Amino acid sequence: MSNVETILPGQWLGMVGGGQLARMFCYAAQRMGYKVAILDPDHFSPAGAVADKHICAAYDDTAALQQLAELCPAITTEFENVPAQSLNRLAEHSRVTPSGEAVSVVQDRIREKQFISKAGVPVVPHCVVHSMEDLLKADAALFPGILKAARFGYDGKGQARVQTKEQALEAFANFGQVACVLESLQPLEDEISVIVARSLDGKTAIYTPSHNQHRDGILAVSTAANPCRLTPYHEQAKTAAIAIAESLNYYGVLCVEFFVLADGTLLANEIAPRPHNSGHFTIEACLSSQFEQQVRVMAGLPLGSPQDLQLSKMFNLLGDLWFDEQGHHQEPNWSALLALPGVYLHLYGKNEARKGRKMGHVTLLAPNAKQLQAKALQVAEILGFDWYE
Repeated sequence: MSNVETILPGQWLGMVGGGQLARMFCYAAQRMGYKVAILDPDHFSPAGAVADKHICAAYDDTAALQQLAELCPAITTEFENVPAQSLNRLAEHSRVTPSGEAVSVVQDRIREKQFISKAGVPVVPHCVVHSMEDLLKADAALFPGILKAARFGYDGKGQARVQTKEQALEAFANFGQVACVLESLQPLEDEISVIVARSLDGKTAIYTPSHNQHRDGILAVSTAANPCRLTPYHEQAKTAAIAIAESLNYYGVLCVEFFVLADGTLLANEIAPRPHNSGHFTIEACLSSQFEQQVRVMAGLPLGSPQDLQLSKMFNLLGDLWFDEQGHHQEPNWSALLALPGVYLHLYGKNEARKGRKMGHVTLLAPNAKQLQAKALQVAEILGFDWYE
């Protein structure tokens, strides 16, 4: 895009979605002097509590979309399952980043994998499943595998591990025979993600890759790599993430998740067209956070620096931590946690703790790996967090 108009502080920025990512966007935008309006159907959404204006309506509500577009010269989204048509409608009046077309690609795992491959980045061996017949014809080398619904799956939802074709057929039936992707299980050495911001003039800023550990399909711990010790596969992942953003004609903040195999092979897993859980470390650990970059892109401002200030680790705080072994409610020991220097607590303002629900995160900073490891062990013990390096 050329001749980009700058949207100056004091003006309105719009956000479709009202969850914790939108809440952290609000903090970044308001700190920079912008007013934020969100569109979300939940009266008690995390972002609704802090935004300057909350339009409480469905994401495809015509009147609400019109109201948001008339108020905000620039609009973004916090999650990929917003109707792409809503983004396209908003784009008739406002600058929308990322575009509805870019979001629509990653809303569908089939289109997403086809796109990543076309961009020249390897993906996990897989096959597309539209029918029982497709599974019966599936290559035996794809088993054991993971059957994933093509649309509306996240945090392990819409996924099933399958050892055999019989199990795959059963899982496909349980999914309602919706379109799926069958991926072969890989000998993973590591899982990493890369956050890249791409501005309206095509420039990019890329963060240090983070190493991710999951529990039941949900991110549990994310550790930013030591920027002084990046390996060839870290650099390969950064190059691949930029190639994907450019091929997608993407403007905004994008996360690409990768599998690293035992032999060092790098495979792209999936794209998130937004700031990502694994990038929360950037709030305290970097000169400019992923949310500040989101603001900068949509406002037509220069990108900030992604430079690391210290080494960091992020623990996801799921609702499980609010219950003891007998299932009784207990508040985590925040006092002990916050007695540790270099520990930053983020709670998302959700009114009820439920198992598996993202309630917040805690970020740890340290000047070296030894101190970071020691601090992580302390935090894990205080929270009763089942964690290992």
